[in-house]
Amino acid sequence: MKKLLIVESPAKIKTLSKILGKDFKIMSTLGHIMDLPRKSIGVEITKSDIKLEYVPIEDKEKIIADIVKAAKTADEIYLAPDPDREGEIIAWHVEQEIKKATKGSKKKIHRIGFNEITKSAVEEAINNPEKVDLHRVAAQQARRVLDRWVGYEVSPILWQKIKAGLSAGRVQSVALKIICEREQAIRDFKPEEYWTIEGLFKQAKASLSAMLTHISKKKADIKNEKAANKILDDLKKTEFAVESIVDKQRSKNPLPPFMTSTLQQAAHNQLGFSVKRTMQVAQKLYEGIPLKDPDHPVALITYMRTDSLRLSETALKQARSYIGSQFEKAYLPQKANVFSKKSKSKTQDAHEAIRPIDVALTPTILRQYLGADEIKLYELIWKRCVASQMTPAQYAQRQVTIQGGKYTFKTTGSTLIFDGFLKVYKDDEDKDETTIIPKELEEKQPIELTKTDPKQHFTQPPPRFNESSLVKELEKEGIGRPSTYASIISTIQARDYTELDDRKRFVPTELGMTVSKLLSDNLPKIMKISFTAQMEQELDKIEHEKLDRDKLLRTFYQEFEEDLEEFRGKRKRTAEKTDITCPKCKEGKLLIRFGRAGSFLGCSTYPTCDFTTNFKRDEDGKIEIVETIHPTVLKEKCPECGEPLRRIVGKCGEFISCSGYPKCKYVHQQYASFKCPQDKGDVAKRCWKGGTFWGCVNYPDCKFAIFSDIEEKPCPQCKKPYLMKKTNKEGNTILHCTKECGYSHPQKAKK
Repeated sequence: MKKLLIVESPAKIKTLSKILGKDFKIMSTLGHIMDLPRKSIGVEITKSDIKLEYVPIEDKEKIIADIVKAAKTADEIYLAPDPDREGEIIAWHVEQEIKKATKGSKKKIHRIGFNEITKSAVEEAINNPEKVDLHRVAAQQARRVLDRWVGYEVSPILWQKIKAGLSAGRVQSVALKIICEREQAIRDFKPEEYWTIEGLFKQAKASLSAMLTHISKKKADIKNEKAANKILDDLKKTEFAVESIVDKQRSKNPLPPFMTSTLQQAAHNQLGFSVKRTMQVAQKLYEGIPLKDPDHPVALITYMRTDSLRLSETALKQARSYIGSQFEKAYLPQKANVFSKKSKSKTQDAHEAIRPIDVALTPTILRQYLGADEIKLYELIWKRCVASQMTPAQYAQRQVTIQGGKYTFKTTGSTLIFDGFLKVYKDDEDKDETTIIPKELEEKQPIELTKTDPKQHFTQPPPRFNESSLVKELEKEGIGRPSTYASIISTIQARDYTELDDRKRFVPTELGMTVSKLLSDNLPKIMKISFTAQMEQELDKIEHEKLDRDKLLRTFYQEFEEDLEEFRGKRKRTAEKTDITCPKCKEGKLLIRFGRAGSFLGCSTYPTCDFTTNFKRDEDGKIEIVETIHPTVLKEKCPECGEPLRRIVGKCGEFISCSGYPKCKYVHQQYASFKCPQDKGDVAKRCWKGGTFWGCVNYPDCKFAIFSDIEEKPCPQCKKPYLMKKTNKEGNTILHCTKECGYSHPQKAKK
């Protein structure tokens, strides 16, 4: 009997071939094979139903033809794309194409899914086949149609009102709004002064520091230096005593195993991985990596797109067995730890949490087989899973209250007395919490205030989002799905709606702020965070047979179309008005406009006045005109045409080019003193939308690139001819080599 198994990714074929043997022919769809057409919306609303027009994705016709050809000679066909909505629609499309090509014959077509690519899981799936889940297909179709309507109907309006090439997205635009609202909150923030007072106390041989927390039993609220000085004078006249010493134990429970969003956050915070990088590496670990035998990949983790915190009985037994054999008895709880998720969505709880398939394959064992990124992510997943089944960490806490008249000082000491799960896994919050309070301290006895330390502070604005905190916010608000976060983040950067500051945090561009405001003003419903979150829940209801697909789509489009018509009718081109009077005509106000090179200021009386200028914003968001730097003609001649060269400022900074442009397109290239380590070609400084980088001139044949500023001096350790430069939070320049080398050297910031 000939059997055909169809998967989504070609990387799984080797791993599955090892498991299934010669009885199966395994083919891959290489992702989706069908989609709505690119040049039209492809969605028709009729009185009876909503029709979707599917066409083969570009370059997928051959793949479809090959699958259909193999299906014609197969006795049984198993559809095994990933076990989620996107995988379900791929399975459905493959099934439809096979049925269309084999009309009349009753092919046995099965839908199977497995959470891990192991012999037992794959065989169990094949022995218990199902049908394609049409409710899950309907949920994916509803999401695709919603995204298509917003993207195809709204984007052209943005082209008319702002500039060509812009895009809108049902979820992407809401994510942008979250970033823009945070930036506006930062601009609007007004710092407020406050003071704290720390006291140094001494009782016999015991000394300790404590903070002033209450005055007359009310929380200490010291607004300014004058108020602080008044309190300091009063404290000098006050006698103090130890009011109470409270000793207790505190437990810290282990964190649950990873689901998609928490893995993305932890990988960003602890490993510096982007969300996209995390998902790419996790995909490799899931699909299989060769270990001892290069021809037989081994799957190392379970499916990485999941909202579940659940571990299977097999996984629990593995983890508990490992802990019992490797650690003392106190590290293993009497029964397995169980975690539940507080979330607005329970869509993918059918899957397990992300875990190692075999806990016995420790990071130490796998280190010799995996690449740098792969072992780092695997170790993170492995440690989190094992630690989730260990006992809590235990802390001894001692809180001391010191009272003097109306003043209350408090301090808390915390000492780790049993590390529990921290033996295996620590995150950024699990820093050493050891603060020792002297044992000699006596309760209800006088204590002397020997020194006071007043400090001035200012309230801080909310922080900008980085990838980790944005993922956390999106998940908290129920926006999108963890599996879509990588594409959301990539899109808002690719469209130049956001850029990254020097701490890798999202800053909305002028374009991003304008687009977000325009959409919020004109399409308030689809830009409402709660509405977008509700829509995700509605898609879940379709999947769980609690809501009809067409009913959801009709309701959405009826309201959306009304807002859209009104939005289209506003013909005026969007430009943000400033309060700056045009310096040229003295009549018009400057407007923020957008062109090919980005945002600029232009006079509101255009074309009567053609004044334009660049601008920037200060920390408070106030607009400042940037004086235009005119090209400077140099004495040097162009080596190609003999015309004078000129120094000019472009999008990527200052550069030298021929003054005979556009007849002569010569641009002076800055070369590194070393050759490309891959093909010995020249290494030149290049420009891209993210800034500048150094790359081989033989691109695309050679893809060597350095995405960093460089110092052209050899690394003292590995003798590489250059070092990379970065600036830390304190403004210090760090010279460093590759992670494999590990060399790093700080340089003090110039004052």
